[in-house]
Amino acid sequence: MDASSRRQSAFAQLDRRFGAAFSVAQAVRARHAQDVSAHPPVLPDAVVTPGSIEEVQDLVRIAAGAGLPLVAYGSGTSCEGHIHAVRGGLVCDLSQMNRILAVRPEDLDCTVEPGVTRLQLNRALKGEGLHFPIDPGADATLGGMLATGASGTNAVRYRTMKENVLGLTLVMADGTLMRSGTRARKSSAGYNLTELFVGSEGTLGIVVEAHLRLYGLPEAASVSLAGFDSERAAVSAAVDALRYGLSVAPIELMDGTAMAAVAASGLAVAAEPTLLLELDGTPAAVAEQTGLLAEIVAEHGGRLAGYATEAEARAALWQARSQVYFALLARRPGSVGWPTDVCVPLSALAEAVAAARRDIDAAGLEGAVLGHVGGGNFHVVFVLDPDDEEERRRAEAVNDAIIERAIAAGGTCTGEHGIGYGKIGHLEAQHGDCLPAMRALKAALDPQGIQNPGKIFRQEAAEAPGSTPPRRFAN
Repeated sequence: MDASSRRQSAFAQLDRRFGAAFSVAQAVRARHAQDVSAHPPVLPDAVVTPGSIEEVQDLVRIAAGAGLPLVAYGSGTSCEGHIHAVRGGLVCDLSQMNRILAVRPEDLDCTVEPGVTRLQLNRALKGEGLHFPIDPGADATLGGMLATGASGTNAVRYRTMKENVLGLTLVMADGTLMRSGTRARKSSAGYNLTELFVGSEGTLGIVVEAHLRLYGLPEAASVSLAGFDSERAAVSAAVDALRYGLSVAPIELMDGTAMAAVAASGLAVAAEPTLLLELDGTPAAVAEQTGLLAEIVAEHGGRLAGYATEAEARAALWQARSQVYFALLARRPGSVGWPTDVCVPLSALAEAVAAARRDIDAAGLEGAVLGHVGGGNFHVVFVLDPDDEEERRRAEAVNDAIIERAIAAGGTCTGEHGIGYGKIGHLEAQHGDCLPAMRALKAALDPQGIQNPGKIFRQEAAEAPGSTPPRRFAN
């Protein structure tokens, strides 16, 4: 049977097995063809929305039998084309597997299906005095956050998804089930397969259940907004706050361009490089550390521009961060945003941020530098004309320079966005000596190469660099 006949046979099986949960409709396919990146949409051949582990297994078996590529999909908030069906095939939309299966306050853990979103989980946990702290910004599904190894604003205190996943249930490339890890807080039993799958971007298997760590809500918290004369001074103050042991959960940087955009959107803030810091603990500890923070800020020539302890007032200050992306786009109607990220050692952070800002300005580009700077992770958001090829090339050159500096400083081409297909070349520059081992793992766990193909790395060493879509913007 040729490839076309196998595809037709598989579609007939999917139609019988899934009924209305199987769709080849143009509108449904288009809705699953684009993440939040500026990579052009790529239509899958069909979309299947399973509602149980057994249905995911059946879907995978049918796809494997026909050799059809299969892309797992959560909410489409990834940033490097992770959910684009670059080789065609099927999308497995996991959004209907959205049950919180168990919450165990006494063990500080829970079990969820992959379609549960982080806000959905935290609403359910609030009555228990608990929370799941990993916050990438968007209300992403937990399965998607697992796939990309997400982190976000709270990584200083709570680290990343990788450190907060105790165990997984996965459907492997042949449709069999595998369970990794346990609910124990630590283990030294065998290979750490759980961490292998966190951050694998759906290329090795599909997560259908996850055991996650939970944390108690702090007794008190304060949010401070601090303005500085330069991005370098702001970053240096953030590093000192960590060095002196302040109980900081998030430390967010917004450069002057970002703050000017937020101010133009109507929020009463100064258009200057700014840190947003949140301290938590007991009321007495928060008050004491807020005083220490004010001293650190002053040592770096900064000013406390806002301070709040009540929940509503804290949320108002956090608006400065949550509005940045759309405020930047609003300054240039018709533009597209291209968010990228790197992560560097803390000692290299101030220079890396300052150099990124210089490069953006020297290239005559619209863009802002933002960062979860407590972990050395920062973003550049380019604001671009989607029809301007020359501007796109300038942005790509700046992005390449930012990444090359990060790798040279001992850092990484991505701290939390992942590789997708947008950063395959940069991963090769960073981890070229690891590629044979990565390919061997992929071949062992997915011998047909159908699990989200074309992502993270070229599956064969001889695969042509142009074998994935090369263009970032659609005209």
